[in-house]
Amino acid sequence: MELRKLDESQSISPQITLADIPWLEANGYRTLISNRPDGEDPDQPTAANIAKASRASGISFVHIPVVSGSISDDDVLKFSQASQENSGKVHAFCRTGTRAAMLWALAEPTSRNTGEILETAAKAGYDISALRPRLEQGNRSQAT
Repeated sequence: MELRKLDESQSISPQITLADIPWLEANGYRTLISNRPDGEDPDQPTAANIAKASRASGISFVHIPVVSGSISDDDVLKFSQASQENSGKVHAFCRTGTRAAMLWALAEPTSRNTGEILETAAKAGYDISALRPRLEQGNRSQAT
């Protein structure tokens, strides 16, 4: 698994496997967020299978499937709520990690400036600069 930390409590990655879940649990992760719709790739694990394995490891699982290029304000709100509802670290994933990075950026509190958010994502290996206008408009979750 290519775990990429955004901060001490949140990370993102490309698609995880069922075998990654015990490692996440052993390393303090308590919430797993899938941003990948089922069926994008014929050999990806289903959300139901990941949810079952997560529950068995004591990890909360939230499925917020988003289609690339179509992240709604509702998706951002759900991501923000899932990130904040449980104690412990949060890990989000999708096919490459980019949608998870975008949702994280849009859900970040408005107290963080756009440059800092984009730089954090870039350090994790994600160029989400296309979000700059949306971030600068303050089009972020108000649940933070």
